[in-house]
Amino acid sequence: METPLSAMPIIDVDSHFTEPRDFWTRRSPARYRDRAPRVVVDDAGHERWIVDEDVFLGPPGFCVIRKDGGKTLGTMSLDTFEEMHPAATHPKERLELMDEHGLSVQIVYPNVLGFAGSMIMRVTDVELRNFCSYAYNDGVAELQSAGEQRLYPQAVLPFWDIDLAVKELARCHEELGLTGVILTDAPETWGLPSLGDRHWEPLFGAAQERGLPINFHIGGGHFAGAPWGGGPPGTDLATMSSLAFIGNVRCVANLIFSGLLDRFPSLRFVSVESGLGWIPFLLDFCEYQMDQNQVTRLELRPREYFARQIYASYWFETDAADAIQKLPEDNVMFETDFPHPTCLYPGIQDQVQASLGGFPEALQRKILYENAARVYRLPEPTAVTS
Repeated sequence: METPLSAMPIIDVDSHFTEPRDFWTRRSPARYRDRAPRVVVDDAGHERWIVDEDVFLGPPGFCVIRKDGGKTLGTMSLDTFEEMHPAATHPKERLELMDEHGLSVQIVYPNVLGFAGSMIMRVTDVELRNFCSYAYNDGVAELQSAGEQRLYPQAVLPFWDIDLAVKELARCHEELGLTGVILTDAPETWGLPSLGDRHWEPLFGAAQERGLPINFHIGGGHFAGAPWGGGPPGTDLATMSSLAFIGNVRCVANLIFSGLLDRFPSLRFVSVESGLGWIPFLLDFCEYQMDQNQVTRLELRPREYFARQIYASYWFETDAADAIQKLPEDNVMFETDFPHPTCLYPGIQDQVQASLGGFPEALQRKILYENAARVYRLPEPTAVTS
């Protein structure tokens, strides 16, 4: 008997945690109590995160889902915690919202430190910067524990120090039980070697040894550029959101041609919140460029590398079914991006039906939960029952 889509488990591989006001301050040693990430109120009455003396980190949480369950369009974030849906921050309410929308499990990413921890590179005190990443991981380990095997945050690494990054990866896996790590795709932005450099091999080796995926979330590194500006209201945000995925195009092309995948053949890389539609085109172009430029020192072809080691997810795409048919079925996953401005809310089940309704059950299972369970080494989830 076939299982209807509405009765299948779903692992949402991209959601975000809106860190509460005291997330860092209550974990801070006395010497950082007044410099740790904290919330201040500006002259307009809007809450804002700062770190150190006055380094601005952003609005409360890039959350646009209101307390009443509605979605505020055209803004990067609601301005106060009081306006936000409690599911953005609190695990109990998050699980209740997941039940409401048929989500069994969520992979969870940060907000305040940036989507790869890179926002705190503007902090010149390296020890304070280290504390920010360590305390984040301690805090989300508590979130994972409270999540009843349904919330799986990904670790932020102190990538500015390769030795510390390797140690923190080991701690997050062995002591905290986290299931993957986040990494910037453009460390050269801060004067560090690019990811193809041997500098990063201890980190990649440690991740491969432990079976931990490396996640590249859009906005965590390379950015395609600022909008031109001058358009009608909302167009700057729409432009920035449309350009954000370009960094992941750059990242995937570099993964394929860098030789990195030959050196770490079982290490998994996930392109997060970048969509699917561009990937068949990129793989076609990489295949063409490999031949035209007589690239002969790689062990595999671009499509083979992607099939073996690179994963991606989709949420909003109206033509997702077309892209899915052009990609390896073991490499596609589903996401919602809750509670961000572009999140698939509230029409989550509608998109599941529209994008996967015509596919065989075996493929539906892979995309909705089997692939993600394999990549993040999670127990097979159970379906949410109303």
